[in-house]
Amino acid sequence: MTAPALVVLAHGSRDPRSAATVHALVKCLREMRDDLRIEASFLDHCPPTPYQVLGKLAAEGVEEVVVLPLLLSAAYHARIDVPAVLDEARSRFPNLRIIASDVLGYDDTLLDVLDRRMRAELKGGRVRELDALVLAAAGSSDSHANASVTRLARLWGQRHRLPVTAAFVCAASPSPAEAVLQWRLEGRRHVAVGSLFLAPGVLPDRAETTSRRAGAVAVSAPLGVSAEVARLVLLRYGVAGLDLLTLEPAPRPVIARPELVRTA
Repeated sequence: MTAPALVVLAHGSRDPRSAATVHALVKCLREMRDDLRIEASFLDHCPPTPYQVLGKLAAEGVEEVVVLPLLLSAAYHARIDVPAVLDEARSRFPNLRIIASDVLGYDDTLLDVLDRRMRAELKGGRVRELDALVLAAAGSSDSHANASVTRLARLWGQRHRLPVTAAFVCAASPSPAEAVLQWRLEGRRHVAVGSLFLAPGVLPDRAETTSRRAGAVAVSAPLGVSAEVARLVLLRYGVAGLDLLTLEPAPRPVIARPELVRTA
């Protein structure tokens, strides 16, 4: 039995660094699992669309696909955009069996990546002392998604025995700059900001610029490509692949058979 194809579905950005990161992650995944067909696609702003990728796979005879939303938050895009994409894809390609995996989520293993990015930033900036942390994420109107960031921030602080604040660039408060300023008002002068974003783009840039203006001594780079992120992708893929076994088979095309010609 051939394993389902994996289509990574990223949000997309006008910033070319974002798409480059997604394609680099797909390259990493292919190196880890050279037995799988793995493709990148984007919801918006840059090609290819999921329909272009799924159409190509269908034309090549692929029968099963796992679509993996490359998102940290199970908020609006995961609840609204991704199901809409799948409904439309199933309508366009009825011979494909398609299932969406869970989003990556704010998994604890991401803290290992965050620490490496932060250590690199601290070393580059020759920062030798910290007395508070801020964990900066995109933010959502979904309180459950924001609560997941807060939980991860608490774990990060416990790991380093430092006080930490979860902060959000959009849709929730405090902002990263507000969180930095609050720590400084309390007398903590060495505040570092961890960038909880998968790839560079507008929101991480905003978090960095405003945090540094507020007095942050370091702002880490986004998570980017790492073995931890790749393994998390493959874990979500594996669970969804098992769920495919419970789905009804996609209808196979009916091939008309010519009537037999009887000869006297």
